[in-house]
Amino acid sequence: MQVLYPRCAGLDVHKDSVVASVRLAQGAKVTRELRKFGTTTHDLLALLDWLESHAVTHVAMESTGVYWKPVWHVLEGHCTLILANAQEIRNVPGRKSDVNDASWIADLLAHGLTRASFVPPAPIQELRDLTRTRKQLVRERGHHVQRLQKILEDANLKLASVMSDILGQSGRAVLEALVAGETNPERLAELTHRLKATSDELRDALNGRVTPHHRFLLQLHLTQIDACDRAIGALEARATEGLAPFRRAAARLCTIPGVREVTAQVIVAEIGADLTPFPTAGHLLSWAGLCRRLDESAGKRRSERVRRGNRWLKTSLIQAAWAAVKDRDSYLHAQFHRLKSRRGAKKAIVAVAASMLTAAYHMLRHDLDWRDLGADHFDRRHHERLARRLVHRLTQLGYHVDIQKAA
Repeated sequence: MQVLYPRCAGLDVHKDSVVASVRLAQGAKVTRELRKFGTTTHDLLALLDWLESHAVTHVAMESTGVYWKPVWHVLEGHCTLILANAQEIRNVPGRKSDVNDASWIADLLAHGLTRASFVPPAPIQELRDLTRTRKQLVRERGHHVQRLQKILEDANLKLASVMSDILGQSGRAVLEALVAGETNPERLAELTHRLKATSDELRDALNGRVTPHHRFLLQLHLTQIDACDRAIGALEARATEGLAPFRRAAARLCTIPGVREVTAQVIVAEIGADLTPFPTAGHLLSWAGLCRRLDESAGKRRSERVRRGNRWLKTSLIQAAWAAVKDRDSYLHAQFHRLKSRRGAKKAIVAVAASMLTAAYHMLRHDLDWRDLGADHFDRRHHERLARRLVHRLTQLGYHVDIQKAA
């Protein structure tokens, strides 16, 4: 097999150690050098000096948790780095050791058999950390709200039955009064305003059995929710600053139906503004996990489940797709309902999310604006097929139809 990189190295990265295998090829002769390093900055700099002393041009490593990142930061700019998916470069079973793994990675790299994972530049990585942390905090805040609801139900306070948001202005006033020791339903009802529930319904819902234990837990979760709100606000402000170099790209993405500022930030943070690492929109869809996997045997398709991809981008796009299909005058709405009748709502919404990502790819790659094809796109594209389907339906209802084109 042809050797593409005669002077390369494979790294088996762990939390506290890095096993490096240098592979040097001179004609048909192959020599190896093995060495183990620590993961402190001093040890990683020693690894860099050792690789440079062997004139290594290409280095490959596994994407092991977050442990590969310090190694990447130290070696970046000194040689060509390749981050490989650990599932794609597994060694032969029964020959598992750190030394064998490092040598195996070096052999795969030398023959060009490792597929590089997408590693964005530093500004995009920082923005990605902010958007992902924000999503985690929003999820954690939601968990505290659910626990708050459980405490209210345990105290037989039916606050959620008379309020759409128990942390809105009225709900927050009632919760703070409960923490302060107020239990009179009439006084609690006076703290609310602009609710659809009647006064009697409010008093019945606020007539519960609140103990000091309930008050302690209510105060605890309200404090945690406030802390999450402050952290989310700080992250959003920081993300807005980090998005400044990519403000034009984010503003262009916001013109897509269903995409707002937060979703645009996530898209830019996950794929970047420079899409040259993705040759086509299909490569991007495959990386994001918005297309079905290729699983065929003996000419039969065994599975049509979607691929595993970038879950941060995938979930955000699907949420945006649910918002986009509500616009009845858009192409995305027509696409969703066209597929929903045949494939179901879940598969249809994934297809809509894939269309949105495809549009985002071309908008960012070719500097284009969003242009909606219209809700009647499929009727205009397949008008003859639509006419035949309508005639067939009328025939089933017992009518005889003759059609002819208008002059």
